[in-house]
Amino acid sequence: MSAHTSDDTRLLHAGAAPASLPRTVGPPIQKGSTVLLPNAAALYDDANHLTYGRAGLAAQACLQDALAELEGAHGVCLYPSGIAAISGVMMALLKAGDAVMVVDNVYKPVRRFCDNVLKRFGVEVVYVPPRAAPEDLVAGAAANVRLILLESPGSLSFEMQDVPRIAALARERGILTAIDNTWAAGLLFKPLAHGVDVSIQALTKYVGGHSDVFMGSAAAKDPVLARRLADGINHMGWAVSGEDAYAMLRGLRTLPVRMARHGASGLTVAAWLRDQPEVAQVLHPALPGAPDHDLWARDFSGACGLFSLVMRPASDTAVDAFLDALRLFGLGFSWGGFESLAISCDPQLAVRGSTRDYGGPLVRLHVGLEAPEDLIADLRTGLDAFSATA
Repeated sequence: MSAHTSDDTRLLHAGAAPASLPRTVGPPIQKGSTVLLPNAAALYDDANHLTYGRAGLAAQACLQDALAELEGAHGVCLYPSGIAAISGVMMALLKAGDAVMVVDNVYKPVRRFCDNVLKRFGVEVVYVPPRAAPEDLVAGAAANVRLILLESPGSLSFEMQDVPRIAALARERGILTAIDNTWAAGLLFKPLAHGVDVSIQALTKYVGGHSDVFMGSAAAKDPVLARRLADGINHMGWAVSGEDAYAMLRGLRTLPVRMARHGASGLTVAAWLRDQPEVAQVLHPALPGAPDHDLWARDFSGACGLFSLVMRPASDTAVDAFLDALRLFGLGFSWGGFESLAISCDPQLAVRGSTRDYGGPLVRLHVGLEAPEDLIADLRTGLDAFSATA
């Protein structure tokens, strides 16, 4: 720069990004909305050049590549949260006059989006029983059904669907399928390999792994479908930050190790709970003898730490006493982090169309990375408080 250039101008242009960066094991975190193009012709050449930082820079691109490898996908889109991923997929694939079939055990914010947004924009929402036979489910789809949204296992009551069969039957009728695959974290079950069109995750949960960053993803094997999802993000103006993408990528590196511990500890705790007199039933599909275990054993390569238990009949006061006595299990709605959590589920079940009587109060646990023997001792204290109050 010329020595005659003013300090104002020189300071603005000094310290620009270097032409090359040292190679590290992780990508650089780039902060930038403006992307400088190499020439005038590139300004409007969206096909060959990134023209705006909102589309994602190095960390976002590396996370997308890694998730595509995990999911067996052609393309992966990133969203600001898990519910944004699910709602974004539906907005990208549905229009007024269409219908979507949604399993009735779906994550509560999804139902909220369907009932308060999709219906307002002229999309019909049909809730179907989570254990409906695949043939009945798909045969019952009206002519305007464009998408079937699955969640297997459901994140409260853990019903499973025969996902490959539903996907195959839906494809025969030209109906797209999508699944909330957060329980398996893209690792323990591979939806795209089983014929599902879109695999969705709340990366906030197991991929992040530390309960400190929000993000969601949607993966598709079909390039045309992947492009439709990407266009949906562009039209809505969504973006994720480089810092958050880097944190997710860091979590992804240790996902298999953490999931193995969550799964093993979860099964240890679930098996112990099944033998306790205060517990009527354990709803954990990876537990032998539990509902839908055969489906889990056929399609899944492992388990996470999330499951529910049905307490013997008791008052709400007794359930609260159980939860309040816990010291290692925090009381919180998220899951997938390093910590163990517990919630009561019954208040969330009333909105379901296919609500059934589980025979007692439903409580959900997330088994974290603590020593399982310590978690069992904590649960024993809670069960004693439950018995004393029931």
